[in-house]
Amino acid sequence: MSKTATRDDRTLDPESSPAASSLVPPPKLRRRPALVVVAVASVLLGALLAAWAWTSTTNTQEVLVARHTIERGAVIGADDLARVRLSADPALKPVAASQFDQVVGQRAAYDVAAGAMLTPDSITTAVEPSGNNSIVGVALSPAQAPGLELVTGDRVRVVVTPPQGAELPAGSPTFSDATVAGVHVSVETGQRIVDLLVPHADAAVLAARAATGNVSLVLDSRER
Repeated sequence: MSKTATRDDRTLDPESSPAASSLVPPPKLRRRPALVVVAVASVLLGALLAAWAWTSTTNTQEVLVARHTIERGAVIGADDLARVRLSADPALKPVAASQFDQVVGQRAAYDVAAGAMLTPDSITTAVEPSGNNSIVGVALSPAQAPGLELVTGDRVRVVVTPPQGAELPAGSPTFSDATVAGVHVSVETGQRIVDLLVPHADAAVLAARAATGNVSLVLDSRER
């Protein structure tokens, strides 16, 4: 009697019947607005990064820059230049790297700092001396020249000094005005050779004074 009752109770249980199981509602999906916002933001950020990368690559160009400082009037050699790809303002009109061979052999129209871009205005085909000017080379020991490094364009005076043991002449010392056109060191003597740009009429006098070795160079101004 007890066994039959137990079976009847199980059969009549509404939760265990097939009809009751089919009426159970499906679980509700929980929406997470924060995740949706993060996903949309990620998509927008990716689009912005892609646009920035495309703009950066399309606006870059390969230009010529100076590996080291190129002094005004110096002949530009292949070792003076480097090809660099960068984003340059078109208003600057940089010299394209494709013009490398055309730039080599020309002269610097003014001092070009190391790392600076070359522009059409920074190169010239003009040769010095020009017009009625001449260049005179003066050999100087460290005691005859300023301790500062001389650069092209410096305005100087070559002052005549008395020979060793001689007395200073009365009055102001004799001198010649000149402009530095270039500087290099002699491999044979170690002296600094300063190429000076002077008017043609003064070249012979300055050369005669420099040949005696009794001169000193005074740096007056390096304003450009």
